[in-house]
Amino acid sequence: MAKSRTAKKTNQSVKTKRKKSTPRVKSASARVRPVSIESEVLDVIIIGAGISGIGAAYHLQDKLPDKTYLILEGRKDLGGTWDLFKYPGIRSDSDLFTFGFDFRPWESSKGIADGPSIKSYIAQTAREFGIDRRIAYQHRVISVNWNTDEGLWHIKAKRTDNRKTVEYRARWIFSGTGYYRYDEGYTPEFKGRKQFKGQIIHPQHWPEDLDYDNKRILIIGSGATAVTLLPALTDRAAHVTMLQRTPTYIMPLPEVEKLSKILRPLLGKNLAFKITRKKNILRQRWFYLYCQKFPERARKFIRKENAKRLPAGYPVDEHFNPPYNPWDQRLCAVPDSDLFQVLGEGKASIVTDRIKTFTRKGVQLESGKELEADIIITATGLNLLPFGGIQIKVDGKKVKLPEHVAFKGMMLSGIPNLAFAVGYTTSSWTLKVGLLCEHFCRLLQYMEEKGYRTCVPEAESNMETRPLLDFGAGYVQRSLDELPRRGTEFPWLMSWDYAEDVKLLRKGPVEDEHLKFMA
Repeated sequence: MAKSRTAKKTNQSVKTKRKKSTPRVKSASARVRPVSIESEVLDVIIIGAGISGIGAAYHLQDKLPDKTYLILEGRKDLGGTWDLFKYPGIRSDSDLFTFGFDFRPWESSKGIADGPSIKSYIAQTAREFGIDRRIAYQHRVISVNWNTDEGLWHIKAKRTDNRKTVEYRARWIFSGTGYYRYDEGYTPEFKGRKQFKGQIIHPQHWPEDLDYDNKRILIIGSGATAVTLLPALTDRAAHVTMLQRTPTYIMPLPEVEKLSKILRPLLGKNLAFKITRKKNILRQRWFYLYCQKFPERARKFIRKENAKRLPAGYPVDEHFNPPYNPWDQRLCAVPDSDLFQVLGEGKASIVTDRIKTFTRKGVQLESGKELEADIIITATGLNLLPFGGIQIKVDGKKVKLPEHVAFKGMMLSGIPNLAFAVGYTTSSWTLKVGLLCEHFCRLLQYMEEKGYRTCVPEAESNMETRPLLDFGAGYVQRSLDELPRRGTEFPWLMSWDYAEDVKLLRKGPVEDEHLKFMA
């Protein structure tokens, strides 16, 4: 194991070398080093061309331009989540000034953006920095195996266009797959489902040619997807009803970011973006901490904001008063109060009850009431699939994820040269991912300076552990047994505080007594 050095010395070493030999990539005109793909040993294979994978590619070629990399993407296009979901109204539930990349300003004044705009932003970023030339589409990674004797990963991918299996070799893997299962969403077992004579749709598999003109639509669910669909479908539907078992906290936010709009003509887009981004990071963190410290005050504040946007006499406590505290589960943001507006106009309604059974005409509730519908949308959540379901092996032995502990939230104990990206659940996903990418590059540069080829986190056998994601959402709770664990103290305890992570990941030392380096 390498002897520990101070954070200051490590950072100075990395910083000095960067100044001398790593010019920053400013545009696509900076050529990306070509590789002969399968015949060459790559420095890094990035799995996934979503917002995490594209961000990782940028940081890698920006800070370590001599490193070779390739992005393997199972789908036909980049964008990840924003290429997958096609349902009406699809949008972010975080503002794009913090959800977007810190190295490329979000230029629209819309803080809460629609899905196509986000995908376009990701695609433009990939083109601008030449990242799109390093993506192999329709290459779905099925297994990875670390060969200790070679000090290399062997990556097998199946091409979905011709069903052929191809193999790559790389010194490192960076997984940007997130943790959602892309091929199917979660739908509970509903009694009598086959009786329903209408159409049943999960938002993850939205039919592009769906005709819902003048149809009665019933949305089952109360999360971000349901809250988005409700106002989006009212433009053509006869009526839209959202049936929820439990209410969700819903916060109205302005669609247009006024500060950015004011500052851009005065300061230019880059400085206006930085100021707005910093303001929104602080606002997110302040409101989360306020909810944690003063849950009853926060509950009353959110209720008040909801009530003043709803018609007089509306049963606020029945439909907008969850039994849990704010931020025990993720809050739903609604731009310009669109959900409250359609409720007030009578175009939509909310019912809080439990389903007893599906019927020929709709669903019968436990209260005895029947909700009739022509189309039922099961916005009932997602399934988790860590590492995209890729089979991970070390020297041919299958890795069981729950037996491994996350190191700095980006590596796993006992697994060499494997990094992954998991973003915040209480703030914008990419705030965390960006810092992880920076730390990953610092780690690679440190290893190059010291002549190391391999590093592996080593956890103590009797370490106390917790679930990787400390979050009450149903999709998380259903899958905890399939995820890696985390510890109770740094570097095994994952931080959810951006300011703290800046200190630990951007400025803190690369070396750690639990990280073993080998030449």
